Amino acid sequence: MKTVLITGCSSGIGLDAAHHMRGRGWRVIATCRRPEDIEARRAEGFDTLHLELGDEASVAACAQAALAMGPVDALVNNGAFAIPGAVEDLPRGALRSIFEANLFGTHDLTRHFLPHFRENGGRVVNISSVLGLAGIPWRGAYVATKFALEGLTDVMRVEMADTPVRFVLIEPGPIGTRIRLNSIPHFERWIDWQASPRAGQYRRTLLKRLYEPSAKKDRFELPPRAVSEKIAHALESRTPRPRYYVTTPTYIAGIGRRLLPTRALDWFARRS
Repeated sequence: MKTVLITGCSSGIGLDAAHHMRGRGWRVIATCRRPEDIEARRAEGFDTLHLELGDEASVAACAQAALAMGPVDALVNNGAFAIPGAVEDLPRGALRSIFEANLFGTHDLTRHFLPHFRENGGRVVNISSVLGLAGIPWRGAYVATKFALEGLTDVMRVEMADTPVRFVLIEPGPIGTRIRLNSIPHFERWIDWQASPRAGQYRRTLLKRLYEPSAKKDRFELPPRAVSEKIAHALESRTPRPRYYVTTPTYIAGIGRRLLPTRALDWFARRS
């Protein structure tokens, strides 16, 4: 039985991927940040570890504990969060906080597994986003981390081509998860929107999206299982693709950035 460690298994993509991969015969080590989520995963029968991606000691302890359980064949870096807000309103601490989790912690965790993967073979699947391909208003902090993750993964894929370690990117578009709801505490901590020159825009757009969510799905939204199926292919295929698009907007963004001039991409971004 092969083993995969999946980060960010409290809900959404990570939780669905954990169930999906276990259903396909994998042993899943599910990581969560909050104690109540750890207990919930254990109650579901998963091997579970605490992981705080923004804490170096937590990252090191998680990797050490996972490898102590036995060989690990794959790592799915899914854990991440968002800080919505205009870029001009993002203080330095906000960017530091989100990069610590979405990029630095993810990279650090990967490095802890690389010696084991070099010796035994392994897959590293990094969950990026359509926002790693195209930037849109109010998502600047998250966009920046995903663009960085894309670049880092592309270089790692090339550099590690002479090893038995394979790097894969998965780029979901709108997926039915709690990421918007989970972003509210980060927004309230970091964004002083009332003092912003864009306060009126916040009231008309972002605040309604955060605090008055529509009961309707976003256009083109898919369930987390759509991502889990791509994760399964990336882990089980003898020749995994370098990147996997999920949802129509990702295909549009991927094609658009290759074919359209920057002004055209900006026009679409302003209307997203």
